[in-house]
Parts: sequence; structure tokens; C-alpha cells
Amino acid sequence: MGHKGLVDLERISGLPLCLELQECRLVFEGNLPPVLPDVRTIAGARDFLLDLHTQGPEELYYMYRGVHRPQDEVVMEKFGLRFDITVLRPGLVGKEFIRTVGHYHPKKPGTDLTYPEVYEVLFGEAHYLLQKPDEGLQGVLDVILVRARPGDKVVILPNYGHITINPGPGPLAMANWVAADFSSVYGPMKELRGGAYYEVAPGHFLPNPRYSPLPLLREMRPAEMPEFGLYSGRPMYPSGIEDPRRLRFLTHPEEFQNFFPRALTPRTTDHGLLRI
Repeated sequence: MGHKGLVDLERISGLPLCLELQECRLVFEGNLPPVLPDVRTIAGARDFLLDLHTQGPEELYYMYRGVHRPQDEVVMEKFGLRFDITVLRPGLVGKEFIRTVGHYHPKKPGTDLTYPEVYEVLFGEAHYLLQKPDEGLQGVLDVILVRARPGDKVVILPNYGHITINPGPGPLAMANWVAADFSSVYGPMKELRGGAYYEVAPGHFLPNPRYSPLPLLREMRPAEMPEFGLYSGRPMYPSGIEDPRRLRFLTHPEEFQNFFPRALTPRTTDHGLLRI
């Protein structure tokens, strides 16, 4: 930990960055151009919440899109990639932990697969909620919880939407690689007031009654994916820049369908992640 509440993220991220703990903002250092974040406020998130009228912090999380070193821009444009960092504040909004509002990805043209994504936890603890919708987008066929800690890599599988929850006492900072040429789809989760489950205490979830069908939540853990250059504890920004072909699964998921089932593995113990 650095001075005045700053945490140095360079070792874990591969970029000259610090996290300001009190304000939950990034500090850009060295030759890394600063990026102004998009701010998700409680007003902008209210339609996705368990309680429409709940109170909470005015600002929930910060989305730094397109973070990169100037010399890497050509590579990222050539391979159609974008690198983002998101910082979530700690705490509650009503009964539930602060989280992203959640979204789906569109299908890659000419395929039946939506674009995947890969996340890396930089600071704090993340609970990733992945859900596979039915054809009508009114129910889900599968819901997965992935707990991740600093250095873990979590692949968002094709045809799954996702939400990130901050269950910890401090901020959550996470990075992601994603294909640069699509826009996220927020409408279906907004219509159903968020994801299939709300986390209201560590490891305890309330079902969202607006979803039908709604399967029980199952827990998986992240797996290392050497084919994609994803190893726990190894920063994925420099790995992706050094060999962007390892990130081709983000832009051409149809070529990697046999690899995705190995990205997450079942946990061997039951943590009691059942409905309350």
C-alpha cells in the first residue's frame, strides 16, 4: 500500500496505476494517458435495483474505457480490442451489495454466439453472476456465481449476460479485455429489474421473481486458460499486447467453442448458495 490511501496496481495490472481507496478512483502515472471515467449513479441504476425507492451512495462505480499506453494503440486497433478498468464502491444500496447494473452482449454477426469478455480482479473481491437467457429474454436457463480475488481471470462465456458484485469492505477494481466494436445490451435486465438473483449478504442470494424460469444458482471457479494466455497472477494487459492473437477468442468466438467449457470449473464443496 502506498501513501495517503493509495494502492499501487502496477505489479498486478502491468500498467502504472494506483487506486485511491477513499474516493475509489484511479490515479494514472508515468506515460499512461489519464482516462475520464463514466460514472454510474444511483439514479442511473435505480431501474435495475431490488428496491426502486431505496437510498444509497450517489455514485456507485466508475468505468474507465479504453485504457492503454500510447504505443499499444496500433495493436489494439488492428486486432479490434479494448481494455477497460471498472472500480466499484463498497457498501449497500438498500439490502443488496453495490454491483454493476448488468447487461448482455450482442451476437457476433453470422454466428449464434454472443461476444465473450474476460475480467481480471486487481483489488478487492468480486462476485461475478453469469446468466444464460432463454429465447424470450424473460427467464434464464443457467445462473453461475464465480468468486474471484486479485489475479484471478474470469471469462464471461458466449451467450451469457453478467453482473459484477462487490461484497467486500473496500473498493473493487477490475480490468477487462473485450472486442471493441459492439455495444452492450441493457434493456432486458432493466425490464426485469436486474439479474436473476440479488446478493443481500455474503453468499446469500434472493431470487428475482420476475424471471421465469429461474434455476437454482450454482457456483463455479475460474480456471487458467493457457490457450488464451490467461494465468492467475500474471497481468493480462501486457500478455495481450505481446501476443494479441491469444485474445482472438474475444473477436472470433466461433473458432473457440471447444475451449469455453474449460474456462470455468465446478467447485468441489457446497457453500450453501441457496435462496433465502
